[in-house]
Amino acid sequence: MAEEPSDTPETAEEEPIKQRKNGLYPGVSDELAENMKSGWADTELRDLRPVSQAAETAARRAALSARFPGERLVIPAGNLKTRSNDTEYAFRASVEYAYLTGNQTEDGVLVLEPKGEGHEATIYLLPRSNRENGEFWLDGQGELWVGRRHSLTEAEKLYGIPASDVRELAGALREATGPVRVVRGYDAGVEAALTDKITAERDEELRVFLSEARLVKDEFEIGELQKAVDSTVRGFEDVVKVLDKVEATSERYIEGTFFLRARVEGNDVGYGTIAAAGPHACTLHWVRNDGPVRPGDLLLLDAGVETHTYYTADVTRTLPINGRFSEIQRKIYDAVYEAQEAGIAAVQPGAKYRDFHDAAQRVLAEKLVEWGLVEGPVERVLELGLQRRWTLHGTGHMLGMDVHDCAAARTETYVDGVLEPGMCLTVEPGLYFQADDLTVPEEYRGIGVRIEDDILVTEDGNRNLSAALPRRADEVEAWMACVKG
Repeated sequence: MAEEPSDTPETAEEEPIKQRKNGLYPGVSDELAENMKSGWADTELRDLRPVSQAAETAARRAALSARFPGERLVIPAGNLKTRSNDTEYAFRASVEYAYLTGNQTEDGVLVLEPKGEGHEATIYLLPRSNRENGEFWLDGQGELWVGRRHSLTEAEKLYGIPASDVRELAGALREATGPVRVVRGYDAGVEAALTDKITAERDEELRVFLSEARLVKDEFEIGELQKAVDSTVRGFEDVVKVLDKVEATSERYIEGTFFLRARVEGNDVGYGTIAAAGPHACTLHWVRNDGPVRPGDLLLLDAGVETHTYYTADVTRTLPINGRFSEIQRKIYDAVYEAQEAGIAAVQPGAKYRDFHDAAQRVLAEKLVEWGLVEGPVERVLELGLQRRWTLHGTGHMLGMDVHDCAAARTETYVDGVLEPGMCLTVEPGLYFQADDLTVPEEYRGIGVRIEDDILVTEDGNRNLSAALPRRADEVEAWMACVKG
């Protein structure tokens, strides 16, 4: 990695250029500063077309405008976060901002100003790096260090929103009058400029609305989710192909293999990959991925590719590392498969959101009673939640631009709500027998199984977006043998 620039540009005439401590150059000569101002070609992009979701983002802004008439609405993208010293984490714009604009640029802010019966939208962005004051090559975030930014004119063409310089926004917000709401938690500078104009209660109403707006996906979103799932399927195939190599290394080989697919075909992984082999499968969010991968154990792989537009898949398969389930592994796997089948069948328009969870939990409770691990009857087990010692988690969640999408929605519209066409959710029952659980026979201990698919609610039922990945035990074994080839 190249050393950071030695100096930062002047931000005001009276402020001298700051030197970087331990930089190798003592300063910038007048001759070099003058030389760097000129001799650069015009790189303005003049044939840009709107981003693919421009029509959808415009409709989303219109719905937002209608919900909060006469109020100024401020939705920030967020800022870079320091990883260590002078390196930053990869930036990911806030979901609310990306959902409404299609833009993914750090420091961006969408502002909806009340006008007439609606609002006038402006997207505030950093313009191209300044060549006159040397910012483009002296500043650590200048374009010669981190890459070219779009000009404001280019941004207007891409996103269909008038664009302005974000460096002027804080002052404008401080001078603003009338009711204002902001999406909190992303840009401290924006919030500070509005500190005497906003309330937590009103801002939470804005966040809740934007979360609930994503409950039902439009056609663009459904297409992106299918892209994410299709790439994820290929990522699972990649992993199966290298299982022999994995046995000589660790779970990290699995994580890295899947990550390659995510970066080649998408933006990133949608969440930290869970590559849990053997007893690690009993840890629900095992993301250390540093354990051994042994023949005869199971691999629980919970992973999802995130598309370039931030939509993520969330798929889990539990695979026999040597390609064949043992008798006890298959017994537990088949129980989870049967529970998932019941859960998927309950995903229907007009059904209660909780129905798929209840259906899957009932099957698992029946199995636990049948195996003598908990005393029945089943109704008693479910009423007391006794099955949860081994089922642990809910059976699914909404899916979209966040892996646990719409999390800020009101309970009555989400968990206590009704399924509608266009909703997309996961169905993911599991059974987990901890290695130190003395209440179950020894042969069960250390086995964890989860099967997860991404299910779209349709007008007449549902569609399994991840159906290309086999689920039934015999089909999983045949698929693995075919992929290994």
